[in-house]
Amino acid sequence: MPTSPLYVDTPQQLSELCAKLADVPWIILDTEFLREKTYFPKFCLLQIAANGIVACVDPLALETLDALFEIIFNPRITKVFHSGRQDLEIIFNLYGKLPGPVFDTQIAAPLLGLGEQISYAGLVAELLGVNLTKSHSRTDWTRRPLSPEQIRYAADDVIYLEQAYLTMRPRLEKLNRLSWLEGDFQELLDTANYENPPELAWQRIGGVNQLKSKPLSIVQTLAAWREQTARSQDLPRGWVLKDDALLDLARQQPANIDELKLVRGIDDRVVKRHGAIICRMIQEAAGRCPQAVGQKNRTGKKTVEQEAVFDLLMAVVRLRAAQNTINASVLASRKDLEQLFDGDPHSSLLHGWRKTMVGDELSSVLRGEVTLSIEDGRLNLQKNA
Repeated sequence: MPTSPLYVDTPQQLSELCAKLADVPWIILDTEFLREKTYFPKFCLLQIAANGIVACVDPLALETLDALFEIIFNPRITKVFHSGRQDLEIIFNLYGKLPGPVFDTQIAAPLLGLGEQISYAGLVAELLGVNLTKSHSRTDWTRRPLSPEQIRYAADDVIYLEQAYLTMRPRLEKLNRLSWLEGDFQELLDTANYENPPELAWQRIGGVNQLKSKPLSIVQTLAAWREQTARSQDLPRGWVLKDDALLDLARQQPANIDELKLVRGIDDRVVKRHGAIICRMIQEAAGRCPQAVGQKNRTGKKTVEQEAVFDLLMAVVRLRAAQNTINASVLASRKDLEQLFDGDPHSSLLHGWRKTMVGDELSSVLRGEVTLSIEDGRLNLQKNA
């Protein structure tokens, strides 16, 4: 039976928990939060597991968690998450820094033959044979008091994650693959992932790459203003201005309040609160050159010669995947190969363990630095002298 969780909602309990955690080699972490009505995720619960300790810490009841986070930021302690970006975002918002080193079980899973982007429930089922309940998946974690069932549900997110971590890590060490993950884990600790600079907010809007000149400049200006407004008022971006309405404004370019009212998706509330500034920003942005959009290969259909190159690259992927007992589709998809061919710096084959396992080699093939041949019916790759 898993350990019964402690519920920590007083300074005394927090102090006692910190004393227990002072010398642990790892801490399993998860958070519960809500962000439906806010720009910043509202931090509602912190779950912790470490060496037989299981606790649910209530940040809504405690004035400060600084003593606990001093331990979490200890570089001698490994922080373990499953799909930890949102948890790390909360920590970054609180303290402006991130708690390395980290281990993310979702990122590590494919190196043990598990699915890419595997869910926490899927990981626990695959590794531990435990089927987790989803009974409180829609809980409003801001409401108090939490029931024993809610606390138990939240604690399960770290109880079984600790067991999964203690199963995965020795397997990775045995396969000499733990070091392959260092780049992926380090990328999680890149603060640029969590900063959301307003001047780049337009890049998250779907369809923006199809805009040019004035409409693109307008979208960029309005998206930056929306980001700043949402952040300052702690509101969801869509509550300030929805993406579709922002694109319509860029296309129609209303010059005054009357024209603004005719734009679809712009309700009276938006017109009353922000109408004058929106019209002024549209006029100003229309006279500026937009920021450059990254040039990507958008031709869609590839030539016969290019398809042949992708077939050759996929042969290398299948070979390395088989040698490392990994599904080839997890190692690299056709889209991944196209991104690599097009020089897209975001290609997964240029980052982390995929870069180590096959990405560097594929890049060498594309540069003509590797010769492929058939020897005894087998594909052979050899670096050119």
